[in-house]
Amino acid sequence: MTPDHTLDARGLLCPLPVLKLRKRLKSLTAGDVIAVQADDPAAIVDVPHFCTESGHELISTEEAGGVQTYFIRKSG
Repeated sequence: MTPDHTLDARGLLCPLPVLKLRKRLKSLTAGDVIAVQADDPAAIVDVPHFCTESGHELISTEEAGGVQTYFIRKSG
């Protein structure tokens, strides 16, 4: 999948990856897909929970080399 936008949240600890994601999503158009990279172990729980609570679609999650990549579609 090729995202419309990317957010590098590697090296940030909870709750910063989700806070940066929330701020970035505000500037996107409904339907845009953003890929978020995070290496905070708490992101495994925090990012999906944020998507569920805010109505954004968590399309998929990948992990490689200790970095999780979340593909999220902004809700309309």
